[in-house]
Amino acid sequence: MELPPNAVSEPVPDVIDSNDFTPRLISLLSNSLVWRESRILRARFGLGTNDWRVLSVLAIRPGVTASEISDFVAMNKAIISKSVGVLTARRLIVQVEDTGRSRQLFLTPEGVEMHDAMLPVSMRGQEIILADLTAEEVVQLNQLLRRLLARAPELHAQDSLDQREVAEDA
Repeated sequence: MELPPNAVSEPVPDVIDSNDFTPRLISLLSNSLVWRESRILRARFGLGTNDWRVLSVLAIRPGVTASEISDFVAMNKAIISKSVGVLTARRLIVQVEDTGRSRQLFLTPEGVEMHDAMLPVSMRGQEIILADLTAEEVVQLNQLLRRLLARAPELHAQDSLDQREVAEDA
């Protein structure tokens, strides 16, 4: 095979250690969970992972808005809005207009049934990934993950600073 003259065919010397780069490891684990869950949920219920997340949040926090769901699960509001449309059409959730406020969302009895049917799929994914950990290790892992999540707002703040610096350099 002949490479183009500008193709770099040797590894670059300064790279991420893919075995110890925490964001990569978290992403791989998350992707594996989502792919498994999505495949099963689509086959069994005709709904996807994003739809499940909306149902799950409404089971925990009845009456929240799409924006509040977006914040709670750290997902784009457009994706949440699409799921709200799907779930409303399937009569799994209802939307309530409240003066001066976005629409509040609630599960219907059918939505509660769907939540309860989907929950074991999600719980099984958790069981699979935690199977080799002791109960104490699971507690420690969750504590560490909450500490990491507490730093997430800094990523957004830093992103804004980085964008300003790029604009100033231009």
